[in-house]
Amino acid sequence: MEKRNIANYGTYIKVWLGLLAFTALTVTAAGINIGGFNIIVPLSIAAVKTYLVLSFFMQLKYEGLSLKIMLSGTVMILAIIIGLTFLDVSFR
Repeated sequence: MEKRNIANYGTYIKVWLGLLAFTALTVTAAGINIGGFNIIVPLSIAAVKTYLVLSFFMQLKYEGLSLKIMLSGTVMILAIIIGLTFLDVSFR
């Protein structure tokens, strides 16, 4: 059995505080008109929050490369399906 490197409680608290800060940043960005970046900024913040949750709370940071590759492939397939759906709806 291999020993896993699991984060301690301090790491979880720091990640949780980071998620709270990014949530506050998202709410703040929603109230500011930043032109063409109105969609890009909140989605970028959401991507960072997703990375934090997947890496630490779901412990993917400590998993092997094969699981990370499978997750990346799944996310890419999901993005393609969603993109094709938006493409289909926009040309109807």
